[in-house]
Amino acid sequence: MDTITLIAIVVGLMIGLVFLAVFFKYFSLWIQCWSTGAGIGLLDLVWMSFRKVNAGIIVRGKIMAVQAGLTDDYPIPTSALEAHFLANGNVPQVIQALIAAHRAKIPLDWQTAAAIDLAGRNILDAVRTSVYPKVIDCPDPRMGADATLSAVCGDGIELRARARVTVRTNLEQLVGGATEETIVARVGQGIVQALGKQSSYKSVLENPELISETVLELGLEKHTSFEIVSIDIADIDVGDNIGARLQADQAEADTRVAQAKAEQKRAEMAAREQEMLAQVQESRAKVVLAEAEVPQAIAEAFRSGRLGLMDYYELNNVQADTRMRSAIAGDSGASVGRN
Repeated sequence: MDTITLIAIVVGLMIGLVFLAVFFKYFSLWIQCWSTGAGIGLLDLVWMSFRKVNAGIIVRGKIMAVQAGLTDDYPIPTSALEAHFLANGNVPQVIQALIAAHRAKIPLDWQTAAAIDLAGRNILDAVRTSVYPKVIDCPDPRMGADATLSAVCGDGIELRARARVTVRTNLEQLVGGATEETIVARVGQGIVQALGKQSSYKSVLENPELISETVLELGLEKHTSFEIVSIDIADIDVGDNIGARLQADQAEADTRVAQAKAEQKRAEMAAREQEMLAQVQESRAKVVLAEAEVPQAIAEAFRSGRLGLMDYYELNNVQADTRMRSAIAGDSGASVGRN
């Protein structure tokens, strides 16, 4: 046997071994595809390995789609499954979501489901929520067991409410739509606004459904991933009388303002009193100065001859009589000129 023949035999054996390895590796998958009509050939399975695609996941996904009748409504190419896998998508979950939507007669195609899955949303949970609506507590229970929505009615009475919101997933707005946190925030805002519009807390306690109807009319599900089915007021408690407290605080503030004004007025009057006392002292000083000039005037009158001795005695008698009358009257504050 020459060298060329030996090489040919070795190469043939190697090719045979490779074929057998590939055959045994993908034979079971190919049999599954052939028996279910999935339409994936043996070579397709081999090329998946070269493209770093998990053939088992693709085969199972295609078989589930075919067996569930999804391909009767719209085709799901094998290349689309491979592309979704390479984009780090969850192929089995998307196929399960499509099957659940198909069974529930919810319009959902492959492109929409794949886009939702690649956006990071749980498409299977979204479809389940579309079939079986979920209930969201408002406010969020994570805020504490005693958390409530507090609002004040027109009569000043505080009401504390809790609500339960039933929502259904809106698959058309799931990509780009707001999440549960937005629904909780909007419903809380709507309930507070509705409670604040009520003239009396009694009307709310008598007809809690008025709050639910008012909130539903606001269209809170706009631009969200959910459709609000119902809003039920689970609990309403009567809180504090905020109006009376505010009136008491206002009265206290008015009292303080009045006291401040009265204190300011008292200070002004005290200052005015001191000014008047100063003026009295000034006037008395002027009187003393004027009385001091009287003896000089009398002496000048003697020298000039305008005042005689009898006139001087008569003046002294008048002054003595005036002092006596003042003493009798008890007018100690009267001021009389002296020589």
